[in-house]
Amino acid sequence: MPDQKDAEDVGPVTATEPASLEPPDSPAEPHESPESPDSADSAEQPSELPLRAGWFGWRRKYPRVARGVTVGTTVLAGVLLFAALLVPDRLDRITLQSFLRFPVELLFFAIVLLVLPPKARRIVAVVLGAFVGLSTVLKCLDMGFYETLARPFDLVFDWVLLSDAADWMKDSFGRSGEVLSIIGVIVLLIAVLIASALAMVRLADVMARHRPMAVRTTLVLGVVWIMCFTLSVQVGGVTLATKGYSQFLSNRVQYVREGLGDADIFKKQLTVDAFAKTPPNQLLTGLRGKDVLFTFIESYGRVALDDPTMAPEMDKTLTAGDARLKSAGFSSRSAWLRSPVTGAGSWLAHSTFLSGLWIKNQQRYRTVTTSTRATLTSYFQKTGAWRTVGIVPGVRKAWPEGKYFGLDNIYDSTHLGYNGPYFSWTPVPDQFSLESFEKLEYGKKNRDPIMAEIILASSHNPWSPIAHTIPWNQLGDGTIFNQIKKEGTNPTEVWKSAKRVRTEYRKAIQYSVDSLTQWVQRYGNKNTVLVFLGDHQPVPTVTGGTADRDVPITIVAHDPKVLDKISSWGWTDGLKPADNAPVLGMDKFRDRFMTAYAK
Repeated sequence: MPDQKDAEDVGPVTATEPASLEPPDSPAEPHESPESPDSADSAEQPSELPLRAGWFGWRRKYPRVARGVTVGTTVLAGVLLFAALLVPDRLDRITLQSFLRFPVELLFFAIVLLVLPPKARRIVAVVLGAFVGLSTVLKCLDMGFYETLARPFDLVFDWVLLSDAADWMKDSFGRSGEVLSIIGVIVLLIAVLIASALAMVRLADVMARHRPMAVRTTLVLGVVWIMCFTLSVQVGGVTLATKGYSQFLSNRVQYVREGLGDADIFKKQLTVDAFAKTPPNQLLTGLRGKDVLFTFIESYGRVALDDPTMAPEMDKTLTAGDARLKSAGFSSRSAWLRSPVTGAGSWLAHSTFLSGLWIKNQQRYRTVTTSTRATLTSYFQKTGAWRTVGIVPGVRKAWPEGKYFGLDNIYDSTHLGYNGPYFSWTPVPDQFSLESFEKLEYGKKNRDPIMAEIILASSHNPWSPIAHTIPWNQLGDGTIFNQIKKEGTNPTEVWKSAKRVRTEYRKAIQYSVDSLTQWVQRYGNKNTVLVFLGDHQPVPTVTGGTADRDVPITIVAHDPKVLDKISSWGWTDGLKPADNAPVLGMDKFRDRFMTAYAK
């Protein structure tokens, strides 16, 4: 019986073929008669070949289309890898010019794949392709982190932040939005890995089939790359020959090495404390009998006061706040602190401010909060002269670190008596949190002096919808905020425009500052000392990508002796620090404050 190739060559058998002249009793040949099953199979073979041969049959039937698909697939594979190697890890650096370069890594991949035997070549191609895909995913993570934290993703410490991102999605866009986002990320991750691996295998196979041409091309391109790199050849201001991908990988390796070595460095810093051996009766003596309130305003950064689109409205808010405080007999001084974080990571800023250590990553945070290192708040507790409390409406689940900060009692979002709605991420509006502090602790009669850590969370990203101040006697149990939320903006719509995001951010900061200054005017007394500050700058969408990490800090007091103790600091009178006011690292404040009030 003829094989498939023979059947294709002879075509269908007809009655005029010589096979019909064979003697009747001779062995049957394939073409002997139409009734022969073998003959029938041979006659049908040409028309059934595409179905039996699959893709190869389709290619024979449509050679031009097949060739176009083959060439297109190869080109697409090359473009995919080319783009993966060249794409920057920051959104603001992705331009057409960033892709008008030639990466040396493509030449390296070509050389490796050309020298390997077939089986090893395929395995290595899959590994290299998947690796390029993983690095592309890492670049995408960097893009997201630069957009929110103004820094790249930390391969050692930042994995825990991914769960925080999922929580933020749930709070901002609901449970369905969170689930869809997670599914989309997983599908995209798998797709990138598979696509990059298949692309590398495709190019490896093409080079193997055209090995002589591939070798010559690689050599020529290698010589061209060396010449262009040596001579710094540019096209439209862009350096043509690049090794940016290798530099990206090198930087990541260096970041990981530094991260792994950071633990030992931090443990040494942890043991250095100028006040560790100071007797309790000598601590903070200059504040005895005062109520000291350390208040953090979420995302209250320098941009709120410096940005020309926000500054005029913020000036009005701070001026009004100054007037309220002065009418109640209060004075204030302001300056700048430099936060260890920007965009997010409030807990790192809080622990830096209170511990006197630079808490720049999650590992340091876990180390310090499980140590015996004293904080500013725990030193107040250590004296025995203050009842220490925490108002932390942003806490919605177990917070074991709370004990570390030396707080006798902690009021989270479930203990403030609030029955109103969430405002996106914010569980309790600031005005209600402050009113609850008054009812639960500050307004009690015949009480001991209080040291309180208060977190105002209404200015937390995404700043939509936001509350607004209402008469204090109308706050009730918070249900009045249901209507206020309905009247607010939709975060999905707001975040379509950077301008609208900045506007809502500014309004949120104004709300927090107004709530705080109104509370002091309403409930403050001659023994009230308020220290309020921002924890970090907002996300780059608001800051415009600036590397500035400064936040305002203000000390408010009724007793002039309190502010006299910091007169040498050079701080600005009022709630708004001057542009040239002193800038102090946030980790330096604890010791400076305790030194000033040690007498």
